[in-house]
Amino acid sequence: MTESRGRREAYKKGIDVAQGRMRRENVTVQLRKNKKEEGILKRRAMNSAAEQAMVSSASTDMTTTATQQKRTYTSADIPELMLIFANESTNDGRLLEAVRGLRKMLSVEDNPPVQQVLDSGALPILVNLLTKLNNEDILFETAWALTNVASTDKTHEVATHNAVPHLVNLLLFKNADVREQCAWCLGNIAGDSPELRNHVLESGALGPLLKNIAQPESPSLLGNCVWALSNFCRGKPQPQLELVFEAIPYLAQILKNDGNDAMMDACWALSYLSDGDDERIDAVMNSGVVASLVGLLGSQNPSVVTPALRCLGNFVSGNDKQTQAVLDAGVLNYASQMMQHTKKNIRKETCWLLSNIAAGTKEQIGQLMSWNDIMTLVVDLVRDSPWDVRKEATWVVSNIATGGTDFHVQSLVEMGALTALCSILECNDSKITLVGLEAIESIFKVGDRSGKGETYIRIAMEANGLDIIESLQEHENEDIYEKSVSIIETFFGVDDTAEDENLVPNTDGDTFTFGVPNGSNKTQDQELPTAQSSSQQPLQTYNYNF
Repeated sequence: MTESRGRREAYKKGIDVAQGRMRRENVTVQLRKNKKEEGILKRRAMNSAAEQAMVSSASTDMTTTATQQKRTYTSADIPELMLIFANESTNDGRLLEAVRGLRKMLSVEDNPPVQQVLDSGALPILVNLLTKLNNEDILFETAWALTNVASTDKTHEVATHNAVPHLVNLLLFKNADVREQCAWCLGNIAGDSPELRNHVLESGALGPLLKNIAQPESPSLLGNCVWALSNFCRGKPQPQLELVFEAIPYLAQILKNDGNDAMMDACWALSYLSDGDDERIDAVMNSGVVASLVGLLGSQNPSVVTPALRCLGNFVSGNDKQTQAVLDAGVLNYASQMMQHTKKNIRKETCWLLSNIAAGTKEQIGQLMSWNDIMTLVVDLVRDSPWDVRKEATWVVSNIATGGTDFHVQSLVEMGALTALCSILECNDSKITLVGLEAIESIFKVGDRSGKGETYIRIAMEANGLDIIESLQEHENEDIYEKSVSIIETFFGVDDTAEDENLVPNTDGDTFTFGVPNGSNKTQDQELPTAQSSSQQPLQTYNYNF
């Protein structure tokens, strides 16, 4: 293990690498929740557009089609539609009407009758219709209906009825609309759980999907395939790297093209793939995406900036070489802008990225500290910002205070970091309180070494730091209690010896005399003058005879 790696394990996030990794996973939970919600909204928003496209391109009679489109289907129509399926002599026109009816009732935004459709026994019929390769319209409507089922909490039903292999086969179908709808459905299935994601990957979906991404017939097809791919890569536990490794160069290529929707999902996919150990980070970085991701930080679209920032944050959480590559690509050129972004999550993610840089080598810390505007903003965010942002900013300052040079620490104090850290001690987050205490302790140590100890103590006292640290000696958290006691005893202690001299009694025969000098520094062992001025009072003595 190299010295730099050892230092990183000692200071990464103020504790160790394992806890740093765990903290990163916790940070991503809300982002992934938001991403899932965005995906659901996108599917709903596209329904009307897709239906219009289907109407205009349908090969059946346009008058009949228009009539069917105007009809509203409800769960009350399920028995009628099931009779059509049950009739062996039903022609394709009637089959299309029945499938479309199911699809339409499953497409309603509020409370679609998914369970009623499943209870009717329609699902195995729909899966079987995926083999009807002679009718593009039926395939399209069937895949759409299954997509809507897969977008609910009944996703596993689609997989259980063996739809995945058929959907995978149709990714290479001649009709682009059918391919797109099947990719959409597979994306829903893969996004439901790690188990279903693995089932989709093990069914061979990645290769055909990548062919559609390499040669997309339309921007819509590309967008849906890249979105599906992002779901192939997401989830905890993560997919085995060898199962998704082939996708990385395709994602890297997307970042070089225009199209915000595809870029956004490509960035998310790369962030999922790079969230892990150094091997996973290297697999993504070696595709040449670093410069592209850094460039995306200048985008005016927050939906692109957020996953690009997260991916870069993953990179700098790796080893020192990986961190340096991101620094060399110019990520700090955008940090000030990102920390003043209107989106709170972007400010938070930026501070998280900077905290990983601050956990790097002293040279890397020096690069960060050389940006005075960035560090001034960081200190300001520690002092006053929404809690999520404030917490991440505190990690930046703490990592510098515990891992930087004495010069770096002194510069932090000059920026007001010590005062800001004192203010964070009263938070309700025990972990951050401890992080703040560790940073303050490191600053005081630097003060002692540099001859600025009294100055730093005074700054802390003026910021009410002493009172707060004293109160933390009563904290229920054992680590906070011990750290507070240590700081008080080491840096705020009094001269116990001098105090004891006034409390130990002198003996004179059977008499104990407690001397309390008043206006004189002389002890009782010293000879007192025979005459005293009016300003000099004799020692007060209290005799106890036993």
